[in-house]
Amino acid sequence: MVCFNLTGQPAIVLPLAQCDATLELAATGFPISVQLVARYGDEATLFRLAAQLEKARPWFDRKPPVAG
Repeated sequence: MVCFNLTGQPAIVLPLAQCDATLELAATGFPISVQLVARYGDEATLFRLAAQLEKARPWFDRKPPVAG
């Protein structure tokens, strides 16, 4: 997301899934995210898309385990 901050393009990262399989370097339950980028000055498109994805796949109540 840093490169888009430098260019001024609007970008958003959305958690859409959770890791179910325990891999050597990944813990179970951590979010899997996607990054979406819009044209310069078109933040409204990102907000509308994020709202639609939240409605289709709510993520508010999903939380990763706390690292110890």
